[in-house]
Amino acid sequence: MRIGIMGGTFDPIHIGHLLLGEFAFEEFKLDEVWFLPNGNPPHKDTEEMDTLLTHRIEMVRAAISGSPHFKLSLHEARAGVHSYTYRTMLEFHEQYPGNEFYFILGADSLFSIEQWKYFKEIFPTCTILAAMRDDKDVGDMKKQIVYLKETYGADIKLLRAPLLEISSTTIRERAAKGLTVHYFVPDAVAEYIKEHHLYREVES
Repeated sequence: MRIGIMGGTFDPIHIGHLLLGEFAFEEFKLDEVWFLPNGNPPHKDTEEMDTLLTHRIEMVRAAISGSPHFKLSLHEARAGVHSYTYRTMLEFHEQYPGNEFYFILGADSLFSIEQWKYFKEIFPTCTILAAMRDDKDVGDMKKQIVYLKETYGADIKLLRAPLLEISSTTIRERAAKGLTVHYFVPDAVAEYIKEHHLYREVES
């Protein structure tokens, strides 16, 4: 199977995440796209971490429920544990040797990937799909891809997708002020945020 990997905090998951996964699915003829919500930072107490992680997981579950080719993976969902991409991809590579993995990331991440922990360990385990941003010149993207290929043997392909200027931070800020988050997130996620009074504590 050809599996796309979408990792992130997803706090909350929004339309931009879903569109990126959908375009990767279509353009590269993937069989599934796995969404991996990661763990919480260790500076919060255990009960709070578990609650926050549960909410993020359930919002991902709600967001992808209507798409059978989108799957929820809890591989990185361990409260208080910082997940590293290299470790996750190595484990997937070992657990599912018959699968081909496609790690989906944005343009900014492509240019900063050399700062990731043990980043060179990622390249043998997957093909990287680098989504173009409107503010990144295609020429710069191609130069970076050539550089990473020649230097590290990375297999990287351009992913042409409409990257919307939506951030989870903006959504949290709107929710904190009691403003609607409809159209930023799927309806099921908007209802989940409202029902559980999420993000109200960050009101400023």
